[in-house]
Amino acid sequence: MVQGRVNNTHNPLPGVKCVVNTCVYHDAHDHCTASKIEIQPRNAKSTEETDCATFAPKQL
Repeated sequence: MVQGRVNNTHNPLPGVKCVVNTCVYHDAHDHCTASKIEIQPRNAKSTEETDCATFAPKQL
């Protein structure tokens, strides 16, 4: 299994929905199981400019 940037708690991060099923932190119920998340960049002006920096690809 691929290691991500932060610990994988295997428990849903409260209040975070994630549908990116190619991420190592994604679970079957569209939850994020990372211990914390980081969204970038600092000066984004729209949703389209934001990015989950915690994303780590799942090996398929």
